[in-house]
Amino acid sequence: MNPPFTREQFLEVFRAYNEAVFPAQYILYLIAFAVLTLLFWRRPPSNKAISALLAVMWIWTGVAYHWLFFTVINKAAYGFGALFVLQGVVLLYFGFRGKLSFGAVDRFSTTVAWILLVYALVLYPLVGRVLGHIYPETPTFGLPCPLTIFTFGMLLLTDRRVPRWVLAIPTLWALIGSTAVFAFGIYQDFGLLASAAIAWAFFIFGKGR
Repeated sequence: MNPPFTREQFLEVFRAYNEAVFPAQYILYLIAFAVLTLLFWRRPPSNKAISALLAVMWIWTGVAYHWLFFTVINKAAYGFGALFVLQGVVLLYFGFRGKLSFGAVDRFSTTVAWILLVYALVLYPLVGRVLGHIYPETPTFGLPCPLTIFTFGMLLLTDRRVPRWVLAIPTLWALIGSTAVFAFGIYQDFGLLASAAIAWAFFIFGKGR
């Protein structure tokens, strides 16, 4: 699939977003670390808090990135933004109905989950820098692809069966977002397809929930 914009236009959107919202990138990192901290606070409100914080990040990305910036070069981003906002609503709905329970799982699932989380937060930007994607013309945490990888990592740390509705939009974005790998050489986005494939393999075959 050939995107309706050039690589230069794509990178310019990252630059415009990163410069306009600064220092929101740091706030998004703080939200992510709050999510990780809540994993170790095994109290009933923690599941709702984690779901709410994940929802905030998805809604932010839908509005602040897709609608306000990406639509400048791709009108399909209105639809992408709607999907991200909808994912935020889905997370809130299932989280507050007690359908998402984050906690201790088996050692292998936990290890794989933390690999995905570390990749989204730390390795993703480092790989991008090695490949020559220098700030501000690079996707920062909170943008669609690293956020999706982070979300798959979090869903691997659930001790109940994850509703398929929660997986639908991240899986769809993994397919859409990974086109940047082949079209523009954003090779760190290989993690999108890998995280989606790993998550589905665990949910279908490996986690027994």
